[in-house]
Amino acid sequence: MLLVSGRRFCYDESMIHAENTVPFTHLHVHTEYSLLDGAARIAALVSRAKEMGMRHLAITDHGVLFGVVDFYKACRDAGIQPIIGCEAYTAARSRLDRDPRTDSDQGHLVLLAETNEGYRNLMKLISTGFTDGFYYKPRIDLDLLEKYHDGIIALSACLAGDVPNAILRGDLETARKTALRLDRIMGRGNFYLELQHNGMEEQREVNRELVNLSRETGIPLVATNDVHYIHRADFRAQEILICIQTGKTVEDEDRLIINTDELYLKSPEEMALHFADVPEALENTQKIADRCHVSFTFGKLHLPAFPIKGEKTTSELLEEITMEGYRRRYGEDDSHLERTTFELSVIRQMGYVDYFLIVWDFIRYAREQGIMVGPGRGSAAGSIVSYCLAITNVDPIRYNLIFERFLNPERISMPDIDIDFCYERRQEVIDYVVAKYGSDRVAQIITFGTMAARAAVRDVGRALAIPYGDVDRIAKLIP
Repeated sequence: MLLVSGRRFCYDESMIHAENTVPFTHLHVHTEYSLLDGAARIAALVSRAKEMGMRHLAITDHGVLFGVVDFYKACRDAGIQPIIGCEAYTAARSRLDRDPRTDSDQGHLVLLAETNEGYRNLMKLISTGFTDGFYYKPRIDLDLLEKYHDGIIALSACLAGDVPNAILRGDLETARKTALRLDRIMGRGNFYLELQHNGMEEQREVNRELVNLSRETGIPLVATNDVHYIHRADFRAQEILICIQTGKTVEDEDRLIINTDELYLKSPEEMALHFADVPEALENTQKIADRCHVSFTFGKLHLPAFPIKGEKTTSELLEEITMEGYRRRYGEDDSHLERTTFELSVIRQMGYVDYFLIVWDFIRYAREQGIMVGPGRGSAAGSIVSYCLAITNVDPIRYNLIFERFLNPERISMPDIDIDFCYERRQEVIDYVVAKYGSDRVAQIITFGTMAARAAVRDVGRALAIPYGDVDRIAKLIP
């Protein structure tokens, strides 16, 4: 039995049996979406947090927001309040500078969305980091942060953060100036100096100076653990992930080595032991968590309206264009009119009239410009309306294709129309859509590839420096 800051705990390595709740929330957490660096899968991460009785949990992947929707849903399902954030990369100078001698290294800054406005600003920051600031990594700078800081809480991050890094270099004046500038940009109470207890001697040195800096400037402290995996034993897996990422093996002396196995999801009680001398750093985690209330609304359409002239409604326009297409496709054969009318009614009922007009319009544009367009694939080929609009060129009647696989009022989901454009000219189609609807209403999506079992075995074997013949023999045993 231990007494820490007036609280008693039953302590073992997992530290999950507390007689009193410790005021602590993890605010610096990496998931598998910190690609080939984070070894904490979202489902298992949230499950472990729930097991430890945590009421809040943050996601702060490196430079991206890829995992926030999955994380948000998993937390909500577990009864945990999700805190949406990112560990952003900061440019050494401006995000627009790209000199290999001075701009190839980046700093870190943890950004947490306090409100929905903050989440919108966070998305703007991270997106601009890719579009304007990408150089090795997607980078932001303090000028950009000053423009989009509302509704965001910032933490000074790990040893790679600009403030801790200046301390490590022995440049305490730069550390002080940087901290004060961040405090001014974010506003007092919205920027915190981040303490970590991770077993690194450099971190102990930085912590001492951060505490001194806090006393001098009044900038508050906060405790985090820079979580990269869930259990201490997962350290080895994360080490191998980094080897795969950097193309090294565990035997390479020049590989990136993280000299600690403490970057796991520690219990509140473990964190209380580590920070018994600065209890306010623990308490501030809970104060921050209580402030963060970002909510997502699912199932609501955010489609741009199709621009239309005259007195016709978009519904009337869609029906008119569809019927013109019907006559081109089927001539005087009226046997499919009932199905066409039914499909149009479903499209209207589900609120997808503008969507069909938008897709019809940019496919029409592509064909008029001589840009090759595929005949259509996937479930959209089961729609006679798609066929009449020339979105697809496959007759669903001839091939007995089922419309309900594409749209079904009892299964509310966005239509999935797969369209193939000539790769050499697809950007022209994207530019047309951007010009018509605005750059703030057009985005490209990302897809993630996961390693299949054989590929995973080969990559891990390579990272462990196991002879290729042995690894290949094991991989081929997998069905």
